[in-house]
Amino acid sequence: MYLNNKSKAVAYGGLLTALSVIFIYLSTIVPYNKLLFLFFSTLIIPIGLILTNVKNSLYIYIASSVLSLLLLGMRGNVLSYILFFGPYGIIKNFIEKIDNLFIEIILKLIYFNIAAFVLYKLYGLFIANPINGNISIKKLIIFIQPIFLLFDYFLTLYIHKLKKWGCFKINNP
Repeated sequence: MYLNNKSKAVAYGGLLTALSVIFIYLSTIVPYNKLLFLFFSTLIIPIGLILTNVKNSLYIYIASSVLSLLLLGMRGNVLSYILFFGPYGIIKNFIEKIDNLFIEIILKLIYFNIAAFVLYKLYGLFIANPINGNISIKKLIIFIQPIFLLFDYFLTLYIHKLKKWGCFKINNP
């Protein structure tokens, strides 16, 4: 479904923003699987990219971030969405246009590590000490790299599945 109509783009943007905020909200209230709901919120941006374009997806991300801050306040999950989970779909889209797997992986890991570092510092500044005393920061850094690559792989599978279903016609300017 190709969107020439701005009102359709706005409608999709509103629905996708609402879904993102719902997933972020669920990540703050459920006792378990908080990261799963943040992962679901990450899936919304690629849908916006497929249905509309990069500009509209950026608006979805900004609106979701602002609404989450206003409704939920400064929480770890909201910060995680704003710094990593929200913009990652857009950043992934740009990085994968390079079409060199090695460079793509390196750039994604650089982005992830910068986002994780900033998130770590902000989380410690605004919320609490983010690391349990039982694990060192070096072990944590080594542990989260393959988890991020797995996250990226599942996101890639999801995007390819959406494109394969043929429900959407890609409209990335």
